[in-house]
Amino acid sequence: MPKRLRFAIGTGLIIAAIGYLIVAAVRNTAEYYLTVNEVKVRQGELAGQMLRVAGRVAPGSIGWDPITLTLSFGLAQPPPADQPGVKAVAASVGGGPIFHVICRGEPKPDMFAANRDVIVEGTLAADGTIEARQVLTSCPSKYVPKQPAPLNRE
Repeated sequence: MPKRLRFAIGTGLIIAAIGYLIVAAVRNTAEYYLTVNEVKVRQGELAGQMLRVAGRVAPGSIGWDPITLTLSFGLAQPPPADQPGVKAVAASVGGGPIFHVICRGEPKPDMFAANRDVIVEGTLAADGTIEARQVLTSCPSKYVPKQPAPLNRE
């Protein structure tokens, strides 16, 4: 076999191997998440599957047991950001479906609070409960410090 042919075959195999590694890496690292409304529409077909759901923590729904490391909360669709008078960072939960989320065996995220945007990774049960294995919080897009109380000088 001529040297040029062996070189061309070897180069082709190396390029094919590198291409395969790139495609495999992109498939494994590309993670898509669904919104609460998308999950509600496709709830029947998604039941029992692993999924990632983006939503907002419903106020008044947080339950935390530090002894068993069990976190439970309601996950709702955030309001659209283009509504006039609604701040994306501090806006409350929009109307619509709410899923109950239970995460066991993981510490509560530091930034976790009511009206905070989160991504939940877990399994959707047939009854609409999400058994989460991980809860990721997002940082606010803009930090606004608390304003000090005005001094009362009389």
